[in-house]
Amino acid sequence: MQMHCNDIYEQLESWYSKDNGQYLMGAARAATQDLLDTSFGYHILQLGVTGGRPLCQGSPINHRVYCADNPRDGIGLVADPSELPLESDSVDAIVAHHCLEFADNPHQVLREIQRVLTPQGQLLIIGFNPYSLLGCSTRARGILRDPLWSRHRPLSERRLRDWLNLLGCEVLDIFRLYALPPIGSGRLRQLTARADAWTARHDLLLGGVYIVHATKQVAGAHRPRRTLRSRRGSLIGLVPKSAPVPVPQTPYPRKKPNKVKGNVTA
Repeated sequence: MQMHCNDIYEQLESWYSKDNGQYLMGAARAATQDLLDTSFGYHILQLGVTGGRPLCQGSPINHRVYCADNPRDGIGLVADPSELPLESDSVDAIVAHHCLEFADNPHQVLREIQRVLTPQGQLLIIGFNPYSLLGCSTRARGILRDPLWSRHRPLSERRLRDWLNLLGCEVLDIFRLYALPPIGSGRLRQLTARADAWTARHDLLLGGVYIVHATKQVAGAHRPRRTLRSRRGSLIGLVPKSAPVPVPQTPYPRKKPNKVKGNVTA
């Protein structure tokens, strides 16, 4: 399974390195910038695709953790998204970039994301919209046994919203991008890019990519530490510990010397 996931995300990174992929990455970064600018806390986690320039790179949260299931440049945490080695209620914001629709068990991945997210923590889920031009194209490629899209299991906005509600997360907003992929070059490309920007401003349902903004509403629980199923070891605690408050030491009262009665002889 590890090699299976590695191969998928390597191909996704390759797809995002191309011209249209870079255009989509820029549009997603522009759409999420305001949301990430207003997310505060101690830790932010990005799962899935980074595209060489992670979406949370400009976040005001200083501690940024980039997680993937295989080691590569810029990845600080190598782990399976369905089994994150992090303490519960320890991450203030999470960006899940295509980590659900290519997973064998996307609901388990979402449960892990909800578990490690702090109460009132911010969650951004980015996925391909199956009911769009891009969704039809990827489905056709999957039927033709494309090595990447044949393993794509699209997740609709409606199902994702239902799953989030069951896990105690409230969907605050949904943004849709990439309704008209830019084609050609020169003036034709400029026209299609303007048309795509217009569809994004009017939030049309035909957007090829959706960005779901949700927050965790359930209260935090003191869960016991659990061991990983795949290997032994304790979970990584990201919650900062407060510094111990120095307690002033009260000096002991000095004892007065006992008075000697009578004369002192030399």
